[in-house]
Amino acid sequence: MQSKQEKDVIVIRLFPGEDIFEKLREVCREYRITTAVVLSGIGQLKDFKLGYFKEKGNYAPQRFETPHELLSLQGNICEENGNYQFHLHAVLGNESKGVVGGHLIEGAVEVTNEIALLKVNMSIHRKLENTTGLEGMFLE
Repeated sequence: MQSKQEKDVIVIRLFPGEDIFEKLREVCREYRITTAVVLSGIGQLKDFKLGYFKEKGNYAPQRFETPHELLSLQGNICEENGNYQFHLHAVLGNESKGVVGGHLIEGAVEVTNEIALLKVNMSIHRKLENTTGLEGMFLE
């Protein structure tokens, strides 16, 4: 992994075999991120899992083992008691130009990932909402 910060923007390059979430956690610790917005993410993932929220505790996960182009990555990151919570959505395309998308649960880099984060000077927190079952975002 390589990363560099200028002002509030952090640009990250991930390499083959790296775990996207593990490396994002490292970046968050290194640059002391409290809250960040994922501005963009492109590249290629393999052995990734996407989810679709159906109900509390059920994201209907589906694993994809073959490499797919990471066409778009967006979302946000917040720090809660020393742990980072990621709410990331991804759109990925396969070799025949078919597209899948959803909540990114896990993934490994196939060729490269190029990700840009914006550090945000505000506090957001995630709390379980009883009505929806989601870990909703709350601004404080």
